[in-house]
Amino acid sequence: MFTVVTGAAGFIGSNLVRGLNARGEHNVLAVDDLKHADKFRNLVDLEIADYLDKEEFLLRLENGDFDGEITAVLHQGACSDTMEADGRYMMQNNYRYSVRLLEYCQAEDLPFIYASSAAVYGGGGVFREERDCERPLNVYGYSKFLFDQYVRRLEGDRTAQIAGFRYFNVYGPGEDHKARMASVAWHFFHQYRRDGQVRLFEGSAGYAPGEQRRDFVLVEDVVRVNLFFLDHPEISGIFNVGTGQAASFNDVAVATVNTLRALAGEAPGTLTELCTAGQIAYIPFPEALVGKYQSFTEADIARLRAAGYRERFAPVADGVAQYVRDLAAVNAP
Repeated sequence: MFTVVTGAAGFIGSNLVRGLNARGEHNVLAVDDLKHADKFRNLVDLEIADYLDKEEFLLRLENGDFDGEITAVLHQGACSDTMEADGRYMMQNNYRYSVRLLEYCQAEDLPFIYASSAAVYGGGGVFREERDCERPLNVYGYSKFLFDQYVRRLEGDRTAQIAGFRYFNVYGPGEDHKARMASVAWHFFHQYRRDGQVRLFEGSAGYAPGEQRRDFVLVEDVVRVNLFFLDHPEISGIFNVGTGQAASFNDVAVATVNTLRALAGEAPGTLTELCTAGQIAYIPFPEALVGKYQSFTEADIARLRAAGYRERFAPVADGVAQYVRDLAAVNAP
């Protein structure tokens, strides 16, 4: 019997496989698209039963090859590039593929746990799992929103668990392949290592330089949420997954720089001190992001807590420091 993880070579998917392995679960069917082959590195230290390309998997699934052989599907695969301009590709990859997987799981009475996104909220200021709060700013956010709407329409007729997670700004190990779509913590680490400086956007949408705020959530916390729901197939719904506490980009920059300074035997500095030293700087806000940028996000996690999830989420100061130490260990100068 297989636990299926789609997007298994990706950032969250590979960490989810690692979480399953840590529980002694090795009979994992890894599904992904390795057109960009660098992602294979995320699978090297993991234990899986088999790997299938996402199109081959779907074809074999619909041909009945895995009937009675799957215990649950953890669907993490998607195009997560918020700047992707090919709407046909985005909708086929993120929406239609997800619909076909969910239809199979419902027909076979299989738990279906999937990745949604905080991008469904767009420019709104309230981040609660309700239709009135959802205003996506790009086709990526719309693809996730539309699938959430499909799930909602099934609520009265579903045959098995359907749990969707609106991930906020996830960071942590395994995101090297994401390049420009990697987390700001990843970018700040590499900027500082290369240039001795991290660069943030100047002020925008009424926020001072670097004071745009996001709900930054450590990937290990995301994995714990997924595994909690896997262990509780009686719980369904759409849930925010974030810390519930927004932090500024300046907070992430200070945590990154001070962790690297500590590793070099240097004393920590305040934001003002690090700016004066030229270790934190600000660049013009990109015109391409005007009207398409979330300057503030903060997950309302009341529904997640009401579902019974009680674990603490790592605050930015702790989570970023842990991640930077991990990056430093595998990126020795």
